[in-house]
Amino acid sequence: MKKEVQLGLFALVLACSGCTSQPQPVVAAAAPRAEVSAPAADKPNENVFTASGPIVVENQLDVAALREGVIVEILVQPGDRVHAGQLLAKLDDRQISADVEAAAAKVRSIEANLENWKAETKVLQVDLERAQKLWEANVIPKEDLEHAKYKEEADEYEVQRESESLNNARDVLKSLELEKEKTRITAPFDGLIARRYVRVGQKVSIGDRLLWVTAMGPLEVKFTLPEQFLSKVHEGEQVAVTSADIPSQVQYMAKITQVSPVIDPSSGTIEVLGQVVGSAPQLKPGMMVTIRIDNAR
Repeated sequence: MKKEVQLGLFALVLACSGCTSQPQPVVAAAAPRAEVSAPAADKPNENVFTASGPIVVENQLDVAALREGVIVEILVQPGDRVHAGQLLAKLDDRQISADVEAAAAKVRSIEANLENWKAETKVLQVDLERAQKLWEANVIPKEDLEHAKYKEEADEYEVQRESESLNNARDVLKSLELEKEKTRITAPFDGLIARRYVRVGQKVSIGDRLLWVTAMGPLEVKFTLPEQFLSKVHEGEQVAVTSADIPSQVQYMAKITQVSPVIDPSSGTIEVLGQVVGSAPQLKPGMMVTIRIDNAR
């Protein structure tokens, strides 16, 4: 009985101690902190300067009408390749052709007339020689000798007059032939027909645009730089050329051929011209490109 009482007291003490003791907080171990490295910001390269400009060619122009007329034939279309002197279009040349024929006939007529005067002059020269001998022999009076002399001189003046008339007629014929040539529109250089402005049957005036002809090379790039580059870029140096219209990994080089010696006061820039080195099939005249200048300080 005594042993049971002791066991009950011991159980009561344990229960009381469980009621008064505070629960220990459970602290979870913190997960190791992951180090996140932010990507380093791209720092601009202070030794590289970029500019933009167009691809150009020296030979590029609008072929204009040199005389008034009606277009009767167009022999090329945009995209056609042409060679210097190749016939591109024709104007109506019937009137000018008739004028040329008339002028040529007049030249032939004056040439024949001149030969006639020359032959007559030779006859008069023979008559003068004979009159001189007859006068020396006292067969004819001096007046007859002088008459033969003056007649021969008059014919010599006629020969000179006809010679000048012939020169004038030939100049007129040449002028008309030049006018006739203006009815034939030819290519000024080797290149490509980029645009056509007229159609068959259209009447054009002097100076009207007919066709746009452009060469395909050599390709050049024209761009401007701030005035501080005036003493930093020089002829013969090379710059990189890229375009948004071609793959980014494709890069061409251009050699500087001209640096403007003066500064544009309105923009504070200088104009630079470079020629593309080697073959650049993806670059076309008129394309905008980016120019990168390395080692710019």
